[in-house]
Amino acid sequence: MSRVAYVDGQYLPNRLAAVHIEDRGYQFADGVYEVLAVVRGHLVDEGPHLVRLARSLSELRIPSPMSDSALKIVMRETVRRNGVRDGIVYLQITRGVAPRDHAFPKAATPVLVVTSRRRRPTDPRIADDGIAVITIPDIRWQRCDIKSVALLPNVLGKQLAKEAGAYEAWQVDQDGRVTEGTSTNAWIVTAERIVITRQADSAILNGITRLAVSEIIRGEGYNLVERPFTVGEAKAASEAFLTSTTVDLLPVISIDRDPVGNGAPGPLSRRLLECYLAHTAAVP
Repeated sequence: MSRVAYVDGQYLPNRLAAVHIEDRGYQFADGVYEVLAVVRGHLVDEGPHLVRLARSLSELRIPSPMSDSALKIVMRETVRRNGVRDGIVYLQITRGVAPRDHAFPKAATPVLVVTSRRRRPTDPRIADDGIAVITIPDIRWQRCDIKSVALLPNVLGKQLAKEAGAYEAWQVDQDGRVTEGTSTNAWIVTAERIVITRQADSAILNGITRLAVSEIIRGEGYNLVERPFTVGEAKAASEAFLTSTTVDLLPVISIDRDPVGNGAPGPLSRRLLECYLAHTAAVP
């Protein structure tokens, strides 16, 4: 847990950190967030995270509470005060505090919260053994490209995965096509070693790890195709994996209890994980 939090201009002990009960993030989920990985005290892919944050704010018409340069200082200071060398930094921006009304308030100041905590390294046995996923209907709104704090469908999906003994739930649209996981992006590898992941449209969040892995795939000379794929394609794939800031890259070995490929992490997934970890370790 973060020992010190930045809340609306102040660094506070975690036990004293709070926002107003009429903060629109609390009452309407009227806000956005970002999660950045911290490796050896440095922020991974900070630039792309800030670009995505600016886009999310713009789509919801929430003014940025400060410049990128000031936000970088706040994030680094929060990391420093929490003594985080390897972990995450979480930031959330809401529209602010105002009397409860669905329409935008005429006057409200955006509220910024930043926390940071240590993260245990992902158990290497998880990547070595692979993970199971289930599929569930995608019941979210139609602007999943915005990194909004409105995550209730994701929470329900993650709980279903947990109750099924799976690591993650892949969400499926009305046409039977996988969109993404509840907190991850979804990928498959065909028998021809073509890597497929859904294009970055309004049905998914364009993950920063997704972007980094896409560049790695191209740099390694693999063929990447960005298009929707069906549950049937995923189950027939030779490999599958998922990506996110908090879990890096994890091979998927079963979908709805049906094995993917030979039921073990495949060589391409292993190679991409190796390359991604090298990418995060290369942070200056």
